[in-house]
Amino acid sequence: MAKKKDELRPIGYKIKQIRLDKNISLDFIANETGLSMDFIQAVESGEKRPPVGTLLQISRALGVDSGFLLKEQEESAEERVKAYTKRTDNYAYTPLTPGAENKHLKAFRITIDPQKAHKGVGFQHEGEEFSYVLEGKVEITVGDHVNSLGPGDSLHFNSGIKHDLKNVGDTPAELIVVVYTP
Repeated sequence: MAKKKDELRPIGYKIKQIRLDKNISLDFIANETGLSMDFIQAVESGEKRPPVGTLLQISRALGVDSGFLLKEQEESAEERVKAYTKRTDNYAYTPLTPGAENKHLKAFRITIDPQKAHKGVGFQHEGEEFSYVLEGKVEITVGDHVNSLGPGDSLHFNSGIKHDLKNVGDTPAELIVVVYTP
């Protein structure tokens, strides 16, 4: 039997419950991730939808596997797709490495709306990242350096450096992104 909408627990609720269960302060999470306490509270309350990189940082600070936060509780495939689509305001992602909860390497298929970028906090997480563009035109900014990529182009970089992803084209962009966290 499918769960009712009000019974579903969004990612922010999971994060808050884990944090409270482990008696971890917002201050600790902020210092471990570099995120502001206001942003973390907005995520916990469901006001903000964190990008994958931010979820990786938060899960590491909480001492839980990121797969737990990324798993959806909806039972139907249609609901899971909707949940992925709504994870952030301007892009959708789908995990491509099921069963990798306890692994250091995770892969995602990311679709970014035309002329859109992630709003707010930039990505930054320990490890490395590899992006391969399947369709569209994107810019990946690593630190102060802007990398322009099109179909068939790739980029491998230190994900500990603040980075952002932006679709600079007029059509949706699609990428495969592989994240390694030690």
